[in-house]
Amino acid sequence: MKAAADCSRRQALGTGLGFVATALAPGVAAAQGPAAWPGKAVTLVVGAPPGGQTDFAIRVQIPGLQAALGQPCVIDNRPGAGGNISVEHVLKGPSDGYRLLVGNGGNMTMNPHTYRNTPMVDPRRLVPIGLLLQSALVLAVHPDVGAKNFSELLAWVKAQDGIDYASSGPGSLTQAAMELLRERMGRPAMTHIAYKGSAPALHDLIAGRVKLMFDAVSVIAPFVRSGQLRALMVTSDRRVPALAQVPTADELGLKDFIVTSFIGLYGPPGLSPEIVRKANAALNQSMADPVTVKTITDRGDEPGGGTPERLMGMTHGYYETWRQVVQANDIRAD
Repeated sequence: MKAAADCSRRQALGTGLGFVATALAPGVAAAQGPAAWPGKAVTLVVGAPPGGQTDFAIRVQIPGLQAALGQPCVIDNRPGAGGNISVEHVLKGPSDGYRLLVGNGGNMTMNPHTYRNTPMVDPRRLVPIGLLLQSALVLAVHPDVGAKNFSELLAWVKAQDGIDYASSGPGSLTQAAMELLRERMGRPAMTHIAYKGSAPALHDLIAGRVKLMFDAVSVIAPFVRSGQLRALMVTSDRRVPALAQVPTADELGLKDFIVTSFIGLYGPPGLSPEIVRKANAALNQSMADPVTVKTITDRGDEPGGGTPERLMGMTHGYYETWRQVVQANDIRAD
């Protein structure tokens, strides 16, 4: 009888502990939900290798983000397929806010139109959090090109049987910008030479093997300052401090020719508005640091920040702009 009583007490105790665990479970779940985010390290997925502009855009923010969030921020570089691999990795990941995407204008607005033979996921399903930075493009030529300004370049191009221009890759923003310019120039004969990234394209441009290309201010400016390249135009709505002597497209008579290379932070579909609010606030807090701002502007880029809606407007706006340019010029990445 005593053994039976002990067994009953153990069963009752087990039942009671089970009830307590069940009662506590909602609280535990809540502690791991949006209200407690972030409760652990946040992974930031970058669809490019270390060292490039996209990678720089998030690395410069890491100290400020970690201070604002109170948790480590870990960069996960996943290059490949023009950034599509990183987009898909975040789209198919959990919606708990611990895996975010550092996306750029290429994988967010160009790739869905230029990858014709690759099954694509729609990057617009991602949830915008905030803009990291943006950069105007610069039209740069080799110094032996007989043109000191855009008017002279236009005359020079039309006098040639055909010229080669470089881009950072097939279906890239730099190719699309040049094809858009070629439209405005009356479609002169130009051959696209696609490279695997900006570095090899710039190498051949500086060597004179190709004659001109577009790239971000932060990429081109050092070579303009050293005299290795000549800058003829920037694609922003106002002159940029890093190349203050270079006129805008609008100043040169090219209306509505504003092309921006932008990089932003995005979350997966279903990301809680509370997490978006917290992540956006942390980003803006980081962006308020004068040292961070100076590091970005010294390169020729423009600091981001602002609301998620600002990034959403840029993403959706350029998505439609590049859809039209890609279709009109049959631009392909695969």
